[in-house]
Amino acid sequence: MESTARTFGIFFLRTLPGIIVLMQGWGKVISWGLPKVYEMWFKDFEKTFLPKWIIWSTAYYTSYVELIARILLIVGLFRRIALYFLAIDLLIVSFGHGLPEPIWDLQHVIPRAILVA
Repeated sequence: MESTARTFGIFFLRTLPGIIVLMQGWGKVISWGLPKVYEMWFKDFEKTFLPKWIIWSTAYYTSYVELIARILLIVGLFRRIALYFLAIDLLIVSFGHGLPEPIWDLQHVIPRAILVA
């Protein structure tokens, strides 16, 4: 009985963060497409010191990592590597959100950091 509860707990802790961000990645890559995502969320970063190629790279990286790494977590494949990529994604996203103005609203950052940890 204890091993069943432990197995379910591990499954739950792997699947919950997978589902939380999977739909963001799905929306960015499949539903909207990267050019629209760039226009909606990344275009304003062109006003910062970041070169355009870094902004485009970030749009692609974060969108595909949110999709692919989350699928890998849900399925249970390459979990450690997927978590490393998601940790880098969370660092990039936190930096990006803090670039235009300080991040005072941490409602999205802290829970995701806890789930990745």
